[in-house]
Amino acid sequence: MTTHAAEGLRDRKKRQTRTALGHAAVRLVAEHGLDHVTVEDISAAADVSPRTFFNYFAGKEDAVLGPDPEAGPRLRARVLAQPADLSTAAAVREALLEEVAAELADDRELWLLRMRVVQQHPVLLAKLFSGGEALERDLVAGIAERVGLPADDTYPLLLGAAAGAAFRVAVTRWSSTAAPLHDLLAEALDLLAAGLAEPPRQS
Repeated sequence: MTTHAAEGLRDRKKRQTRTALGHAAVRLVAEHGLDHVTVEDISAAADVSPRTFFNYFAGKEDAVLGPDPEAGPRLRARVLAQPADLSTAAAVREALLEEVAAELADDRELWLLRMRVVQQHPVLLAKLFSGGEALERDLVAGIAERVGLPADDTYPLLLGAAAGAAFRVAVTRWSSTAAPLHDLLAEALDLLAAGLAEPPRQS
């Protein structure tokens, strides 16, 4: 039987491989341009085979953007795991701050380089927006479940979109200031929460 320890080690190795491929893709495309970098180049830089590359990404564009397939479900779970006495806006705030602290806070230089690369290649910008929409849908689903409303109700849609906007503002500011992303996101979300009242719960 596979032990939990072995499963944990395997998961860590997968995350390390995904991260190495993403770093290599961003660096190579920043240096040479998207059209002049191949999957084989990225795989070689990460010391894996092209076959292994395709276990993680559908193509070089995805590798540059580095989407985390677990991010959406993880964020939804974080929203639902917050204490019941928190308002929904506060639960979203805590969930997003936890996600940033656990997954993003130490990757500032990579994020900034990735954003520069994306801005230079419109095809990447379109895929980035698409990925952000998928993540936002998971966030909206978590909000809807927490307040007992349909996922297409105005409140979860609005709060999810507003939280996404707060995150984008924080990342934009992060690119031009030395302040930690966590602090910038907290500031943006606090301003957001001050203007959002809790909706009435449906039985």
